[in-house]
Amino acid sequence: MRRITMILAVAVLVLTIMAGRQIGAWELANINLQEDMRDLASQAGAHIGVVAPMTDEDLSRAIVRKAGDHGIELKPTEVTVRRTNTGETSRLYLAADYTVPVNLAVVSFRLHFTPSSDKK
Repeated sequence: MRRITMILAVAVLVLTIMAGRQIGAWELANINLQEDMRDLASQAGAHIGVVAPMTDEDLSRAIVRKAGDHGIELKPTEVTVRRTNTGETSRLYLAADYTVPVNLAVVSFRLHFTPSSDKK
């Protein structure tokens, strides 16, 4: 009986570590994507006149590319680009809405993320 208890305890520990590792990796990728979105939304070069402002499509493609750099499969339809003003005073709101899989030996589930360029 003690041997079965030990085997079950080790199995639970291994599954917990596997889940924690995968969830932690996805959380880190999401945080990195959110930071990239904040950088894109700041448009520092456009505000001082060094570069032309990016179009909404360019921003959407840039977010999808940055997500891919972090291992996140993101579609352009999952990206929101919203401008509050036009010209040099424009402010951007960038957001994404996506899910990622977490696959363990006995169970699989999906994590849902909604990073944005807003500071919380």
